Amino acid sequence: MNQDRIVVITMSEDKTVTLKPVDLVEPEPGFSSSHLDPADTSYQPPALDKTPGQPDLQGQDSGHPGTEEKGPVGPTPDAVAQGNRWTSTLDQFKLKRFFVLRPGTMDQALGDIKALVNQDEDGDVHGVWLMAEVDHWNNERERVVLITDSSLLICKYDFVMLNCEHIQRIPLNFVDRITHGNFSFPQRSLLTREGEGVRVFWDRLREPSFLSKWNPFTTDYPFSTFTYHPVRNIDHRFTALCEIQSFREQLTEAAQKAHLKQPIPGKANGVLVLNQPLLIESYVGLMSFIGNQNKLGYCLARGNIGF
Repeated sequence: MNQDRIVVITMSEDKTVTLKPVDLVEPEPGFSSSHLDPADTSYQPPALDKTPGQPDLQGQDSGHPGTEEKGPVGPTPDAVAQGNRWTSTLDQFKLKRFFVLRPGTMDQALGDIKALVNQDEDGDVHGVWLMAEVDHWNNERERVVLITDSSLLICKYDFVMLNCEHIQRIPLNFVDRITHGNFSFPQRSLLTREGEGVRVFWDRLREPSFLSKWNPFTTDYPFSTFTYHPVRNIDHRFTALCEIQSFREQLTEAAQKAHLKQPIPGKANGVLVLNQPLLIESYVGLMSFIGNQNKLGYCLARGNIGF
């Protein structure tokens, strides 16, 4: 094997120069010295041998401050979807207890009620709504409301037996004031109610008597208050049926036409629309609290009751 020789010059403290030959060994085959050249970037360091059972460290973060963490932050999409699925399932179970959601029930109710409309007295039906009526003691009751040519019909319909039990007819030319807004209670009342509603007055000159205010079953109040039905968000059809804003707008237009067509002598004709809180003069309301929490004013599947 050929060996090259170089000379190393060393200088000691006494200025003596010493020449020492050094032998160079030829590199082994397959070894390249190109990595010693700074301009050469083709050199790659050799891969480390992986010991069996040792985790692969390539691609992992060093854990030093400033390095980017690639792990998920917060709940994973699967966990969020699972939580939403449980929530929606519980809501659907509660909503499907309403008999009005049974297939064909609402269509049957509308057919039964329209068959009872007096064409000569009420005229044609222009709109139908499914709403909840709130009385003066904050009790909710399920109602189907219709607007015809000359009447406002408030119907109590039994969605279990498919029977119309009662219809309250209010002439549209009697409607003189419509208020809409959030619900409010007296200062010392223990009751609260979320959401908004609409109140229809048909005799602004008559105030409820003292006995009527303290009678939870009275029906001689000169106004009716409506709010959203609990099933209004179940689908697009029920969203339109339960929309109180469209009810207010269409009722205002129909009442204005009725006042022009059949004015009442000695009474200021026209409809006054106000945006103000809807006051419910109820203070304790234990009966309404129990009734509203259990949806006693709705046709609801309540399971087997008996012994």
